[in-house]
Amino acid sequence: MLDRLAGNEAMKQHLQAALAGGKLAHSLLLCGEKGCGAGFAARCLAADYLYPQGGPAAEAVLAGQAPECLEVRGEGASGQIRIERIRQVREEVFHSALSAQGRVVLLYGAQNLNSASANALLKVLEEPPEGVLFLLTASSPAAVLATIRSRCAAYDLSPLPPAQCAAWLKNQRPACREAEFLAAVYEGSPGRCLAAVDDPEVTAGLNAARQLAGLVKAGQEYEILVLLARYEKDKPGAFLLLSQFASLCAAALADPERAGLPAKAAGRCLYRVAAARKALEGNANTKLVLTNLGIRLARANR
Repeated sequence: MLDRLAGNEAMKQHLQAALAGGKLAHSLLLCGEKGCGAGFAARCLAADYLYPQGGPAAEAVLAGQAPECLEVRGEGASGQIRIERIRQVREEVFHSALSAQGRVVLLYGAQNLNSASANALLKVLEEPPEGVLFLLTASSPAAVLATIRSRCAAYDLSPLPPAQCAAWLKNQRPACREAEFLAAVYEGSPGRCLAAVDDPEVTAGLNAARQLAGLVKAGQEYEILVLLARYEKDKPGAFLLLSQFASLCAAALADPERAGLPAKAAGRCLYRVAAARKALEGNANTKLVLTNLGIRLARANR
């Protein structure tokens, strides 16, 4: 199943060799920014560990529908992984019967462990039950508490070169006509490219960001304010728009023609969008933040 992961050949070869030789560590930390495929890689590795011959059971693991895999995710607005969930997993792996193949604990976003939940997890990582593989994902090793990081074999997932990412996207979604554009905007992140094709909300956010870039280039302040006003009562939508617009601006620094925004203006916009996102995260008034941002973006290309 690991063969299905795009790129990261050295990491895949190392993990496959460790699996084949029975030398895979009992706890692994797979790190990569959003869209690089850390979660997908973890499920692929879980499938290869439990069902090395493949088949329907392995496909079920990949789809997140296998009872042999216990999944742990953050909860609530904070996204924190709570100690109660870690205790529940510990109880399950120590006191419930294992299948002949073993069991895997998939913990997504290890950076969201707080000190209490991390300490609870640490106890089971130090003395893991036989036949249980712990697979943790995180945005980066530095984001994970050192006590957890020290108990895991860590692997980094990298984005693909844009050309390779575009070729991969065309293979996955033959109908996509903007593979090169998406690969450039999302800096070779396969997951983010797929989301832009498959997720209507992400597609709409990207389209709005492209429209915003055109308005900024033309310096049309009124039209910019009208566009941003759509999100005054939709903070999640505002965050999505600003995230997509920031990706466009970053791409414009390397290729202004592809992103549709001059590099100098793109640099100014990145700074101003970052300030707006920080204000929104601090619960500032959404309307005031977006209005101020709109006025400043209108002047970015002057």
